[in-house]
Amino acid sequence: MAYGLEQFVADCRTALKRDAGPAGREVICQKLERLLRDKDFLARYCADSTPAGLRVLHDDAELGFQILLHVNAKARASAPHDHGKSWAIYGQAAGYTDMVEYERIDAGSDASRARIRIKRIYRLNPGEAGIFQDGAIHSIEYPDGARFVRVTGTNLDKIPRAMFDIATGDVTPITPQRTT
Repeated sequence: MAYGLEQFVADCRTALKRDAGPAGREVICQKLERLLRDKDFLARYCADSTPAGLRVLHDDAELGFQILLHVNAKARASAPHDHGKSWAIYGQAAGYTDMVEYERIDAGSDASRARIRIKRIYRLNPGEAGIFQDGAIHSIEYPDGARFVRVTGTNLDKIPRAMFDIATGDVTPITPQRTT
């Protein structure tokens, strides 16, 4: 049975109304994996012929979450960064994305400095999804042609976020869409 974008949006809304915390996000993660197995969705939004770039598939006026499509022509590795007070769920449509989660190893009292270390590394392959909870420090790396869907708790351009330099400990505010 087909499972398209409209049903996914409805399921996200239901999950977040029931539980806006980690349990609701886990439901969204599972539903995103289902969406990424739907051949019609993939053909319509994630085909090899899909133009490169970032596209908003849904911006929920009531609950604030966004569904974004990332079609990446060129390989890229992001610096460690956070999504501020938002969460993000990444779901792989084509290629792969290497996900790295970090943890702070300092007291966190200085907003301009942070000591971080790698906590977990894993790869998302097509049809797989992963969650970064609120404030999680992470980085991603993907090859040419990778495509993924990202669901965020809010429009990330409207909230403070930070980038972390693991070597120097410097913390820098992020400008809109700098990490994508």
